[in-house]
Amino acid sequence: MKNSGSFLAVLRKELAIYFATPIFYITGFFFLLLGGYFFYANTLYYSLVSFQAAQNIQLATHLNPQQMVFRPLFATLAIVLLLLVPLLTMRLLAEEKRAGTAELLFTYPLTDWAIILGKFAAALLIYAIFLGFTVIYALVFSTVGVLDWGALATGYLGLLLLGGACLALGLFASSLTENQIIAAVSGFALLLLFWVIGWQQDIGSPGWGGFFGSLSMMDHYDSFIRGVIDTRDLVYYLSFIYFFLFLTKRQLESRRWRA
Repeated sequence: MKNSGSFLAVLRKELAIYFATPIFYITGFFFLLLGGYFFYANTLYYSLVSFQAAQNIQLATHLNPQQMVFRPLFATLAIVLLLLVPLLTMRLLAEEKRAGTAELLFTYPLTDWAIILGKFAAALLIYAIFLGFTVIYALVFSTVGVLDWGALATGYLGLLLLGGACLALGLFASSLTENQIIAAVSGFALLLLFWVIGWQQDIGSPGWGGFFGSLSMMDHYDSFIRGVIDTRDLVYYLSFIYFFLFLTKRQLESRRWRA
């Protein structure tokens, strides 16, 4: 009960900071702006193909809005996520260190996990709010076309898990330094590493290629945007999140020992 209260206190504090600073509005604006642009572009392309299909029955049978509009949109939002997550996480622990409030935070009756999970949950909730606004795209499209809502929900589940993994890694990067810029750059570099590591399976030996592919964020994300939920992908993302939250905890513990 005490841990639950501590977690909620950190969560409320972090949410208040997000809503009081420009970072929430700037990242949200660009996330939705870019998402809206690519949704419009994909929908326009689908409309043009649909118009051509009106004179070609064989082409009409291959039209699939999930594949032509939302699967590319989910892939694009993942790339936007890679760019914006470091902005959401860079201040979470780095700013506490820079301002000297980290030591004060550690003197409160808060466990390391309450601090870490409170900050992580706040960032994840902010990201979920951004995702919630993108549902408007699907609602708009449903007025002119038929959607597979099950496949769409699976895609959003993948985006949520991918975002959680990116945020956990970004939080860890923020725990390594007191400089927000360094935290953002470090977070981006680590995210990019796990983004492109799967490319090794195309150029490496079969054994190592499969190993690197199993570590790739995008390889595990691809099945979600295809509308498929694979237990291995769920385990990967949940394990990824826990692993980097655990590393963050160890980093906080080492700071206490040094203090």
